[in-house]
Amino acid sequence: MRKEVWFGLSIMAFVVLTAFVLLPAPSEMSNGHLGLLMLALIVVAIMLGFPTAFTLMGMGMVFAWIAYRSQNPELAVQQTLDLMVQRAFSVMSNDVLISIPLFVFMGYLVERANLIEKLFKSLHLAAARVPGSLAVATIITCAVFATATGIVGAVVTLMGLLAFPAMLKAGYDVKLSAGAITAGGCLGILIPPSVLLIVYGATAGVSVVQLYAGAFFPGIMLATLYVGYVIILAKLKPHLAPPLSAADRHVPLPEFAEIVSTTVSNKVLPGLIGAIKGKRNAAVPMRDLLNHLVIALLPTLLVAVVMGSIFMSLTSPLERAPEGMVEMGSNALGSVEETPLQFGGLQEPAGSLQEPPEEAASQAPMVTQEAAAPTPPSAEAAKAVEPEPRRAAPAGFWIALGICAIALALFYAIFSFVRLEIFKMLLGSFFPLAMLIISVLGTIVFGLATPTEAAAMGSLGGLILAAAYRRLNIGMIRESVYLTAKTSAMVCWLFVGSSIFSAAFALLGGQELINQWVLSLDMTPVQFMILAQVVIFLLGWPLEWTEIIVIFMPIFIPLLPHFGIDPLFFGLLVALNLQTAFLSPPVAMAAFYLKGVSPPHVTLNQIFAGMMPFMGIQVVAIVLLYVFPAIGLWLPHVLYK
Repeated sequence: MRKEVWFGLSIMAFVVLTAFVLLPAPSEMSNGHLGLLMLALIVVAIMLGFPTAFTLMGMGMVFAWIAYRSQNPELAVQQTLDLMVQRAFSVMSNDVLISIPLFVFMGYLVERANLIEKLFKSLHLAAARVPGSLAVATIITCAVFATATGIVGAVVTLMGLLAFPAMLKAGYDVKLSAGAITAGGCLGILIPPSVLLIVYGATAGVSVVQLYAGAFFPGIMLATLYVGYVIILAKLKPHLAPPLSAADRHVPLPEFAEIVSTTVSNKVLPGLIGAIKGKRNAAVPMRDLLNHLVIALLPTLLVAVVMGSIFMSLTSPLERAPEGMVEMGSNALGSVEETPLQFGGLQEPAGSLQEPPEEAASQAPMVTQEAAAPTPPSAEAAKAVEPEPRRAAPAGFWIALGICAIALALFYAIFSFVRLEIFKMLLGSFFPLAMLIISVLGTIVFGLATPTEAAAMGSLGGLILAAAYRRLNIGMIRESVYLTAKTSAMVCWLFVGSSIFSAAFALLGGQELINQWVLSLDMTPVQFMILAQVVIFLLGWPLEWTEIIVIFMPIFIPLLPHFGIDPLFFGLLVALNLQTAFLSPPVAMAAFYLKGVSPPHVTLNQIFAGMMPFMGIQVVAIVLLYVFPAIGLWLPHVLYK
């Protein structure tokens, strides 16, 4: 029998034996202990291969019937069926879940637009001089593509067909190549727009918008750690990731670029401007020169637009209320007079109604007429209405502008026609995906659209990308819709099963029993956080992230207020931790995806061994996020607090 099967069986046997050892004798067993037994049986059934959603529903209904039967045997069946209907209806009426099929549909459209081959080629040429350039390009390609699609299996499979043979042909180590593909492909479950964050937000009652804002920098940090590890390893051990040969780094130039680079200048701006002004390049079409000059000036135009927008925002005049205006509800002295609210209908005023004195009565109409007469605006009020002058830009803006100018000067100093061709490749592969991702995330994070609305616009963007790359047809749309419906149905049934299971677990008192046990340990918040993350890390070995979130998050979430832990921060740690669910044997689905498309001589053990260093990097990332929580909480705090 294979080692992986023995490992899985040993894990299941350990879970069952632990449950029976820790649970009391049958005569002393309460409903809470039945809940713990149900939790253990769920884990064992899932590891045996039973469908997660229907296992949760079936087990939850059986134990819910047991809980109801202990209270009223006559109504147990009716109450169990009512519970199932109510939980299913509550899940289907959750507005947050509407964004899941839209994001999945966007992912399948982008996947079938055939962008990944162009993206990988352009990135590995752009990073040709970086140590381990193929592995670095693989991780960046996986991160961008996984972020756009959110489908781990599709990204790992496509990169296994495209990048794995290229790295093996270049002499890269099998383990390093497999680890780069599997680790990079799993970044899509962390970097927004991520379905994992939507599922966690719906389960824990946390804003998906804040989760997206909080997960942005941890995702970039993890991808940067991956790239840094590959570069350092390739620098220290070049035999594991040999540099590319000159033939592999060669970029063919168009005819006009060959003429301009040899007769005028090898640099883009001097060459194009000199070719436009001079008469010695009559064989070069002016249209090509102007088009490529516009392409070369795109970085400058982008910096000008961004810095101009920042300047207009920083120097906009402050809006001030005109002087002399009194706030509604305040008296002449500026103090607000509060009127006590009366409940239960209108109340009679205390005391008897009295006529006002004659002197006061005679003065009252005069005061009213004076108050009603319009007052001519004073000079100060007219001055206050005039628009305020623009503010001066702070010194930090000018420093940033100078840094951008120096960076542009250095960029154009080394911007040759070879790099121009690579830049054109990136314009046709990297930047469309980047713009799609930034537009979707930007509208969500800055509050311009809800996640559902942004997902709908992202789906439209996926259709436009597929049409731009001439991949849009009826067959592709039909297949994308079918796969989207299949994935969305799986997620929705998983939520229904999780909701029924959580209700049965609460009815049996399992949650209360766990709460009492955890609180009896008298742990500090740090100790509880470490315990929770270790449990989630270990659960990532036999279970997938969907099962961990829908089964175990409802157990951890009620304990967070006692230890003063923000559910948003806890969710970011969990999302970072759940990367292990795809990288840890024996249920490391990324390894099986890659094995299915890898050459025959690549073994599953080699793929597992290649994933281990990247699992260690994930642990380092979790520690960094815990020690420096501002990595995940700074952006939500700036935008929403």
